[in-house]
Amino acid sequence: MSLSRRDFLKLSGSTAAAGLLAAEPPGLSAAPGEATGLRTAGATETATICPYCSVGCGMLVHTKDGRVINTEGDPDHPISEGTLCSKGASLYQLINNPLRLTKPKYRAAGATAWQEVEWDWALDQIAQRVKETRERTFRTKSKSRLTEKRPDGSSQTVEREFVVNRTDGIAHVGSAALDNEECYMLQKLLRSWGLVYIEHQARI
Repeated sequence: MSLSRRDFLKLSGSTAAAGLLAAEPPGLSAAPGEATGLRTAGATETATICPYCSVGCGMLVHTKDGRVINTEGDPDHPISEGTLCSKGASLYQLINNPLRLTKPKYRAAGATAWQEVEWDWALDQIAQRVKETRERTFRTKSKSRLTEKRPDGSSQTVEREFVVNRTDGIAHVGSAALDNEECYMLQKLLRSWGLVYIEHQARI
């Protein structure tokens, strides 16, 4: 019996397909009668925003018994449409991390070790030091040299005093995790203190 190349391919393909259909997948008869339940079954689902940058990707956080058990992208979010970057996808590891700091730490001047302090104490210290530094370095006026032209066409350098109302002793670096509204409010606050050295993490 002679077979052409085409007939051989037809025969071998049919034989392979029949064998796959007739064979019973291993372990199928021993499979349980019902599928394993989802890990998020019974958990509370909360829609939130990824905290890492100002893109504002949507996330779904599942909690059970006061503990985060799953995080994933929100498919209904208009910005990310369910996708997350590598940092956003690893947010679960940030929350459930034994090395995560939950209280502020303070190292006194000259000390070599950090000590755990309470939030109220830390915030009071920050407020007091900002106020003290602002009062100590605040300037209402500043002098500047200007070049002016005389009526005869020549120029002269004069020193004039200007109202500035600023402090040169405090600088601020913003975070890319802030959205536009938060940046606007923060800018208004810092300008009201008299800050002129205002930068942003995304520019550095």
